[in-house]
Formats: sequence, structure tokens, C-alpha cells
Amino acid sequence: MLLYSGSILTNKKTMVQKKILKEKVREAYKQKKRLAAPLVGFPGLQITGSSIKLAQQNYIEHVKVINEIVKRFQPDAVFPLMDLAVEANAIGLNTQFPKDDSATVIPEELSIDQLEKLSDLDINADARVVCYVETIKRMADNLPQSILKGSYVAGPYTLAALILGAENAAMATITNPEKLNAVCEFSRNIILQYVKSLINAGAQLICVLEPSAAMLGPDEFSKFSANHVSNIVDYCNANETDTIYHICGNTTHIVEIMKNTGVDALSLDSKEAGVNLKEIAEITNDEVVLIGNLNPTGKILSGTPDEVRVETSELLIEMNNYENFILSTGCDLPQEVPLENIDAFVTTGRKYRIE
Repeated sequence: MLLYSGSILTNKKTMVQKKILKEKVREAYKQKKRLAAPLVGFPGLQITGSSIKLAQQNYIEHVKVINEIVKRFQPDAVFPLMDLAVEANAIGLNTQFPKDDSATVIPEELSIDQLEKLSDLDINADARVVCYVETIKRMADNLPQSILKGSYVAGPYTLAALILGAENAAMATITNPEKLNAVCEFSRNIILQYVKSLINAGAQLICVLEPSAAMLGPDEFSKFSANHVSNIVDYCNANETDTIYHICGNTTHIVEIMKNTGVDALSLDSKEAGVNLKEIAEITNDEVVLIGNLNPTGKILSGTPDEVRVETSELLIEMNNYENFILSTGCDLPQEVPLENIDAFVTTGRKYRIE
């Protein structure tokens, strides 16, 4: 298997790791503390003065952003900038790269024959894949051991929706489920290539981003997302790497299915999006870690530090009695979130003591 050491391909695994997410959460709970891990990649650009495009395509710039995030906020877990277009771009989909916004994929509905021709493609030779894998490698090598290093990958249904177009994918759940499932299977296998390289580079957490699946009903969600994510989870488990399932929007109707994939954690959206984290904690019964779920476009974006402290304290109090909880945001924070508001969020989490 090809993996990365520095900027050179090698055949030696870079580190021996073990699953530690639940262990760290439970240890903090015993000490009456909470882990704090806001999804804070984009605001870090304010510190370095870089652009989204530059950081996502230049791993040295990307690592500078991560280093500054760690230096200022000292999160318990850190991820690179969220990017749903990495795998799509790596299979040759038309991808646009604005300077100050996330990449956009132009759907082109590849046929099954075209996908079969792409099935042997080694996406590890793609420049953007190399960039993200190298970022993880440097995070693993240089950041403090106490900080968990995570990486994002697209979910199988979300990548399928990028290939087919979101509307076409949604329609296919009814009109052509066999084709859609074949595209999801292709997507899963492409994602697994990326997952393998990220783990070999030192990622301790693999977070599967499946925003497009929020619109699916339970049966469709099981078939086109969860069944394929379970396969990714199995690989991560075999390689002692923790997994997180992240979906934006209201996931109350599918949260049990998400849990049953075997993931270690669920990263869930805010109360304003329809997610009552306390109710979810009752449903999941400490079987998974719950990560969330401060509104990323609420007070932390437009309020004052004092307002953020109040909102963060309310969330901590609400989740006081639940062991498997990490204080975080419901999704990645917008770039323009004031840094002092993130300071207030993290500091409030650090000071809180479980009663």
C-alpha cells in the first residue's frame, strides 16, 4: 500500500495507533471535565491571512493554519479545513476553486460504464489528495500528542450526489435505486482509498461527512449511506482508528441508524436545526460519543463573547449528566466568526465542572 512520509511515497506505516476517543472522553468525565473541540478550520485563516483556495491546495499553508488554531485555542481535537470536493475532484469531476470559498463540484452524471473504467483509478496520485494527506502527516508528526488529529472524508451518498447531481440522486432513490446503489458502492471504494492513506499518514479520527443524506428517509438512508459507511467503519476498526458520522440538519429520524453503523461518535447539528442533543443522548444510551452542537451561525457568529459564554454554559448544563459528550459546534464554523467568540466558547468549556 502506498502512503506518505514527508512528501515522499513510502511503504512503511508512519505510526502505531489505537482507538482512544471514548477513553479520552471518559477520562475527562471522571475528572468532571469536558473535552472541547470546535470545528474551527476556516476561522484559522484570519490568523494566517491565507485564503481558502491557497490553504487547501498548499499543505505548508494549510499546516500553518492548523498550527495557529492549536496555538490559540488548544482544542482537544483538530481537523483540517472541511472540504467535500477532494474525492470528487480526484475522480476528474469538474471542480471550481474560488479564492475565498469552498470548492464547488459541477455534476455530470457519469454512466455505470464510465464509473467501471474509473474503478481502478489510484486517487492517491491526485494533487489535492496528496495535499490533504501531507497535511495530516505533518499534524501527526508535529502537534502535541494530547490533541487528537482528525480528517474529513465525503460520505458515500454525498459523493454519489456530487457525481449525479443532488436532485438526480434523490430521484434515483425511487426511480433507479439499483443504479444509485452502484454509484454509492463506487463512491465508497474511492473514499476507502482516501481513508487508507489518511490513516497511514497518522489520522486518529475519520469523520464521514454525509450532508446530502439528511434529506433521505430511514429506509433510503440505510441503503444508500449507512450500509456503505458501515464498510468504512469496519476498515477503520481493523486499523484501530476512531470514526465519526457527521450530518448537517435534523437527523433525529435517522440517528439510531447512524449509531448502528458502529461508529464511535456522532457529530450533530444544532438545536436550531432540529436536533435536541439531550433527547439524542437518551436514544443512544452512551453507546456512541455525541459531538456538538452549538449553532455555528448563531451567537458565535454574530453575538458577543458574553452571549457565547451563556449559550455554551446552557449546552454544558443540559448535557451535564451524560458521560459520552464532547463540546463542539454543530458544523464547521464560518470563516468570519470572531476569534474572541471562539475563545469564549473554548474557555467556557474548559472551566466547566460536571456536577
